[in-house]
Amino acid sequence: MANSFENYQRRKLISSYFSVVLSIALVLFLLGILGLLVLNTKKMADRSKEQITISVFLKENTKEIEIEQLQKTLAMSEYTKSSTYVSKEEAAEQHSEDIGEDFVDYLGYNPLKNSIDVKLNADFVTAEKVQEIADTLSEKSFVDEVSYDKVLVSMVAKSVEQIGFWILVASAIFTFIAVLLINSSIRLSIYSKRFIIKTMQMVGATKTFIRRPFIWQNIKLGMIGAAIALLAIGGVVYYVNTNFQDLGLFDEPFILVILFVSVFLLGILISFISTYFATQRFLNLRTDELYY
Repeated sequence: MANSFENYQRRKLISSYFSVVLSIALVLFLLGILGLLVLNTKKMADRSKEQITISVFLKENTKEIEIEQLQKTLAMSEYTKSSTYVSKEEAAEQHSEDIGEDFVDYLGYNPLKNSIDVKLNADFVTAEKVQEIADTLSEKSFVDEVSYDKVLVSMVAKSVEQIGFWILVASAIFTFIAVLLINSSIRLSIYSKRFIIKTMQMVGATKTFIRRPFIWQNIKLGMIGAAIALLAIGGVVYYVNTNFQDLGLFDEPFILVILFVSVFLLGILISFISTYFATQRFLNLRTDELYY
């Protein structure tokens, strides 16, 4: 009979520990994925911005030396990500491929102009800065026209701001929910031991002495849950990087290190805080209140 009761208690204890570890692991996994998204939001936004192109069309009588000077000026400018000279012959060939027929033969001449395609650094892709750059380039005497998609520039800048804002809001809300879920799991675990806590207190044990083993036990569970979450996050990162290499998740390993360390420390911190306040609550209860 005694063995059956001990086995029952042991299974109940293991089930309680498993529940806490699983709760911590799931919550930290979701927090880690969200953190990965937050840390890479700027990188993804910058990549989108750097796809925007300013086309600088040159006049027919533009000298080669003037083209070279403009290319050197662009190369030294802080707003330039890259610049590419496109001759009107190359432009005609590309346009013919796009429309599926040779329009030069049809027209009898090439109406396109030599140009330089400029891709900007992400920090300069705003409606005001792009317009300022276009106005500066237009002032050159051999530049015929500066063209870019104004609607696209405004749309990208606005979308990036909105996405960044809502990701931060979602992160704050989800972090709060995560803390509540982990806290609830730990409180339920300690609730089953409330009579043991009160008994130890009645025989003279100090609050610190009673609280210490509970804190240490749940910190260990938090570490195990965090380790499981990190393994799952690592698997997701590896899968995403293998199948979507353009995201460049491994380009900045320091970001991943920060994320992994943060998730691990968060598991320990939440476990410590939740256990501290949960044990404090039962330590402050009167004996008759333990039955409610």
